[in-house]
Amino acid sequence: MSNDILSVIQGNMPTFSKGQKLIANFILESYDKAAFMTASRLGKTVRVSESTVVRFAAELGYDGYPAMQKALQEMIRSKLTSIQRIEVSNDRIGDQDILSMVMQSDMEKIRMTLEETDREHFNRAVDAIVAARHIYILGVRSAAALASFLGFYFNLIFDHVTVVHSTSTSEVFEQLLRVGPGDVVIGISFPRYSRRTVTAMQFASDRGATTIALTDSETSPLAPISTLKLLAKSDMASFVDSLVAPLSLVNALIVAIGRKKNDDLSQTFETLEQIWDEYQVYEKVEENH
Repeated sequence: MSNDILSVIQGNMPTFSKGQKLIANFILESYDKAAFMTASRLGKTVRVSESTVVRFAAELGYDGYPAMQKALQEMIRSKLTSIQRIEVSNDRIGDQDILSMVMQSDMEKIRMTLEETDREHFNRAVDAIVAARHIYILGVRSAAALASFLGFYFNLIFDHVTVVHSTSTSEVFEQLLRVGPGDVVIGISFPRYSRRTVTAMQFASDRGATTIALTDSETSPLAPISTLKLLAKSDMASFVDSLVAPLSLVNALIVAIGRKKNDDLSQTFETLEQIWDEYQVYEKVEENH
């Protein structure tokens, strides 16, 4: 099945029935809204039956309407502008309680990530990172928060970590100048995907490094250029990128690596605790009795 569902719809337009053409035209004109409609709601919007919508999905080669809807959602997530995202989220939220909807959505993304994570890729990623000559972590824009979090803990565990900071593509390549076989490059990007991250990961792959993508799906531009893929469901809440599930996967990665480096880690934190105590890094909280 082609990733570009809009091209498939356009190409099959002459074969559609009158009702199917109504659905097709609505999707082509308002795919950003259609992607988040139920089959029933889409049918009511274009004034056809729900069963006509389901048959339309089958006509395109999908197992059912949810499969077609998922294809639409994956296609549009990298295309929507911030203004379109606000419009779509306003339609989705409607009069619902925002706090409940956003947090329930985040919980659902964690559940889906847990069910769909490839355990073999996860375990191989852990082993590759532990054995790496040098670890590079790259994430820009909203993904920079995940890169920084991962880098903070990796710097406590390893002594050969670089969190790639950049304001330009040339700076990225300067920091990846010596990357090569034996190194691991972790690229983090979610819709809308960063071209800078994709370009850097391609560079690292061409240089023979092990590339690990932390991204949302097999259709991500990071997927085909990565040795290993850690997929976490993300979502858009208005113009905001929801990265709760990716952060949870990052936590699991850190804990798994910590277990592998257990003895070294104990010594490291014993030293750190002495330093933190000596230089009063943390505020001491006295219990009131």
